[in-house]
Amino acid sequence: MIPKILAFAGSTRTESFNKRLVKVASAGAKEAGADVTIIDLRDFQMPLYDEDLEKKEGLPSNTRKLKELMLSHHGFLISSPEYNSSISGVLKNTIDWTSRQDNDESPLSCFKNKVAGIMSASPGGLGGLRGLVHVRAILENMGVLVIPTQVAISKAHEAFNLDGTMKDQKQEQQVKKIGANLAQMLLKLNN
Repeated sequence: MIPKILAFAGSTRTESFNKRLVKVASAGAKEAGADVTIIDLRDFQMPLYDEDLEKKEGLPSNTRKLKELMLSHHGFLISSPEYNSSISGVLKNTIDWTSRQDNDESPLSCFKNKVAGIMSASPGGLGGLRGLVHVRAILENMGVLVIPTQVAISKAHEAFNLDGTMKDQKQEQQVKKIGANLAQMLLKLNN
């Protein structure tokens, strides 16, 4: 079994530090034998979650597309920026829409029995650590097993080389280890 991992950042900003970070973690997962699909949430834009809209029109087409991707993968690598000491609005909205049932799906079908690795990068001194507490709580409450190791990169505006690699090799290895640990956990659980 080859673990399939869906990787994304909770940001739509073009030069997002978290997009860079999730690519580094994805490299670690690939080195550990996983098949990694990196997506940009900008390609899956959705309106703000609104139950009235859902009842009237059903799930938006981008929600359905993302749910199909999520269902076809065993785990997630998520790099979440910290917005006001919590999760970003785009990531929360994505979770809210993709958690909705469609047709004959079981509740939380995109999340239950999945495994995730989480990380964050921020220009601030804590590296987004406060937001990761919320990301972990949300995912675990939805049935996702979140691996214990996580990384929060502070001073993210100074952390990356122009080619997307990290300036500090020790930090880069820590981030790659998140991806590798996720791949190894998926192999253990599915063999």
